[in-house]
Parts: sequence; structure tokens; C-alpha cells
Amino acid sequence: MTLLGVFPLDVVLPSFPDLSACFRISPADTALSVSLFAVSLAFSVMLVGPLSDMWGRKKLLLGGIAIAAIGALGCAFSSEYHWFLGFRVVQAIGCGSFSLSQALVQDLFEGHERQRLRIWMVTASGVFISISPLLGTWLQLQLGWQGSFYVFVALAVSVWSSACWLLKESSAIRTASRGGFFSAYWHVCSNARFMAYWLILALAFACHFSFIVTSPIIFMEHLALSPYEYAWTLLLYGVAYVGGGAVANILHQRLQANTQIIVGLGLIAVSGVVMLWLTRHLGLSTVTVLISMLICTIGTTITRPIVNSKAMSIHPKYAGTSTSVGAVLMFLSGGVTSAVVNQVPEDLTTALAFCFLTLSISGLGLNAGVIQRKKQVLDVG
Repeated sequence: MTLLGVFPLDVVLPSFPDLSACFRISPADTALSVSLFAVSLAFSVMLVGPLSDMWGRKKLLLGGIAIAAIGALGCAFSSEYHWFLGFRVVQAIGCGSFSLSQALVQDLFEGHERQRLRIWMVTASGVFISISPLLGTWLQLQLGWQGSFYVFVALAVSVWSSACWLLKESSAIRTASRGGFFSAYWHVCSNARFMAYWLILALAFACHFSFIVTSPIIFMEHLALSPYEYAWTLLLYGVAYVGGGAVANILHQRLQANTQIIVGLGLIAVSGVVMLWLTRHLGLSTVTVLISMLICTIGTTITRPIVNSKAMSIHPKYAGTSTSVGAVLMFLSGGVTSAVVNQVPEDLTTALAFCFLTLSISGLGLNAGVIQRKKQVLDVG
């Protein structure tokens, strides 16, 4: 599910020139398919979480995977661009069900095992993102632009079969069904601590997302790397995610949750300072950018799993709705932040550095507020 969540957007990017030629459209029109996919995905995620609390995870997951596979097949066999866009929307609606992976972890596992799985899900996501350009380029050369859609369908069939065989629907009473769809959102979002934790996670995610969005401009336009050199460079980014996951596992066993959050956000802030210092004193290069990003990646890999667990533990009976709230906040923060950073294309590294500093300090402030509020509640008690 983690791989399928990355596949529809990142792997298809190297096929944009071929898509433009096939459908005789401009690059801007091709980019429209990404925007439309993201909007449709966000809408689907908003629906699927509360509905899974009411109807159960397995039914929605199996239905979502099937819809996503149908959409991908439709894209691969489309002969007109408007049909391609329509099937991309269908694929995105189905892909919204992949957000249920977090709710399933909350339902099926406990304690250290739950946290360990979340750490490795974040790690796997980073690795898949880092290899996506290389995989997309290879599929484009071997199978054309349709290649990524064929592979997506094959993976979807495999996951559907596994989920059908391995998952059992929870027999727990779906508390959310008592109040309905909007009541579930009101119930979880009215908790300030819940929203604070998800905002911290969204800020950390925005740092990662902003780099992914701007990395083609930094490496291929500013540093003149070829697409293959860029793809291999991002593999180091995946190595950082693996290293960050290993560090997160060690810290989870030795440090309290709030300390882990402070360490992770602190590393993101350090990466911003390092990026500013290196680019100012040594100039822009692949090495100066990657050193900063490796630090930032380790910081986000430490922060996201523990904050995710803290947020999801507040409303365990509304795990689906909680997942939807977090996913929407992540999409919004990542999209807005990357759009702001891209407003200064001539000095992207400086903009990224200040982005890391601003967002990490904001996250530290939110975490301090949660700790202070908890102390006040304990004192009153």
C-alpha cells in the first residue's frame, strides 16, 4: 500500500514529454493531470476515513484498490486526452483508500510493534520516492508512457489478493456510525492536542515534500545534471531514509516521545542552518545540497512516526477519520509550502533553508504548547 501510494504520481513524471507528444498537448496541459490527480485524491481521502469507521476498513480498501486499477487501465488504453484525465480522476479516487494503512496499523498492532511499523512505513515511503525517477525512466524506455500504469495494475492486483486473504474485518463497534460523517470530523478536530500533533507532522512532511518538488529544478536546471544523474542522486536520499529509520528505532527504545519529537525537529532546523552556511561559503553544488538534505531527511524520519502515533492514539475508535484529517493537512501544507518556495526559483536553496527553519521552529513551538497544556491539566488534577 505504501508503494502504491507513491507510484501514481512520482513514477509517471519521466513520461511527461511522451504524454505530451502522444496526446498532442502542451507540457502545461500534461501537468494538469498531476494537479487534477492531487485534488481528486484529497477529496477521496476526506471521504474514505470516516466511511471506514462506519462500514469497516476491508470493504473500502478492496473497493478502492479495484477502482484504482480500473482507472489505471483506462489511462493506459486512452486514445484521447480528456479520457486520460477522466480515468486519472478514477484512479485518484481509488488511491484514497491507501491512506487506510495508518488506520489498519492502529487497529491491528499495539505498543512498540505499532511504532516500529510506522517508522518503517515512513522509511519505505522515502525509499520508494527516491527510486521513482530511475524506475520511471526505465519503464518509459521499455514500455512507453503506459508502462507505469501496467505495473501499477499488477501491483494493485497483488495487494488486493493479499488484503482479501489476510485481512479480517474488525468486529469492534464502529462508534463513528452513531453520529454520522460530519459528527466524526467534529469529534476528532475539536481536540486541540490531536490537531497540534497532526500540524507538527504536516510541517515536517512539508519540508520533505518541498525538496522533492524543487529537486528537479535544483539538480537538473541549476546544477545541469542529466535525468539519469538526477535519478541516481535521489538514491542517496533513499539511503538517508533508511538511516533515519534505523536511528528512529534506536531513539524509540531509549527516549520519551516528546524528546524524540524535539530531536527530529531540531535536526530539521540544523539542516536549514547547514544549507545556508554551505551554499554561502562553498557555493551551490550537489554535495552542499545533499549534505543538508540528508540531515533534514533523518530529522523528518524521526519526527513523523512518533507524532503520527501520538495523534492516532487520541481517538482510537475513530482511526479512519483521524487518518483522513492528517492526510488532508499533509497535502495542504506540502502543496502550499512548495508553491511558496517555488516563487523564488533563482535562489531555491535559500528559500528551502528558511522553509526548514521556519517550519521546524513552528513545530517545536506547537510541541512545547502541548507539553505545557498537559502540565496545566495535571496540576489542576
